[in-house]
Amino acid sequence: MKLGFYTLLFSDLELSKALDVAVQLGLDAVEIPSGGFVGYSHCDPGIIIKDNAKFLEFKRNIEERGLFISALSCHANPIHPIKEIAKKHDEDLTNTILLAEKLGVGVVVTFSGCPGTSDSDITPNWITSSWPEYYLEALEWQWKEKIIPYWKNKANFAHKHGNIKIAIEMHGGFSVFNPDTLMKLRNASGDNIGCNFDPSHLFWQKIDPITAVQKLNESIYHIHAKDTHIDIPNCSENGLLELKPYNDLDRSWIFRTVGYGHDQLFWKRLVSVLAKVNYDYVLSIEHEDVLMSREEGLRKAAEILKGAIVRDKPGKMWWS
Repeated sequence: MKLGFYTLLFSDLELSKALDVAVQLGLDAVEIPSGGFVGYSHCDPGIIIKDNAKFLEFKRNIEERGLFISALSCHANPIHPIKEIAKKHDEDLTNTILLAEKLGVGVVVTFSGCPGTSDSDITPNWITSSWPEYYLEALEWQWKEKIIPYWKNKANFAHKHGNIKIAIEMHGGFSVFNPDTLMKLRNASGDNIGCNFDPSHLFWQKIDPITAVQKLNESIYHIHAKDTHIDIPNCSENGLLELKPYNDLDRSWIFRTVGYGHDQLFWKRLVSVLAKVNYDYVLSIEHEDVLMSREEGLRKAAEILKGAIVRDKPGKMWWS
């Protein structure tokens, strides 16, 4: 298993400076943002796939430091009810897949997106209640008319262009937010659709990441290493469907860097269950901790994960 980080953390720096941080920390890989909500700070795939000089410079920047790209990440909503937004995000995702093919990167990370509940809507509608009945009717419309048709088409496109794996991140506010919805999309769209497994979004839903790994199994294509702390007093008062801004410390939960929501034992257990389902790729640190600087948060996450990951193959049972 390898260790990397999501360079969006240093979006104000040139790519070369962000890559130097990975080298200084002794990391193996980087995950590069490539459009959608996250912009083009380190990579504009629409330009790089057309400009060979820029492509070679981008590739050389990474390879000369002994790093590799674990994923290109286009966190987007390509089924947004506003057509202009959906079109732009779809273009970014398409170009990201084409760049991944050209680079030989096997994984593209994104969101499932979230549509409205009719063709006249202008706001995405994340449905979280099964009653009154009109919610389920709207949910059925979303999946039948928007979600499945889009992702079947995009999975087919990814298959034709390098057999790229699309790793959907389960995230509140989007149509895929838990293992059930992830598997529903995968079963409807094909094996090119899988999971970018981020336990931080599962913790606040009271989903056990260890159990989730066993359900998702071979559909896990990429991992985000990010933690969550649940504030028990606030949660007891207001529940977990939290609408306060992420930097409001009176929330029921906040994102933390690795080790500050759950100790190293959890991360060792996670690494072990990932090995059981034959995941042997990258843990990519994503740092969104409002209580810690980006440099310290990234460094401490790397320290904990270096002590948790298992790099060597187990080999034969020498004692048997």
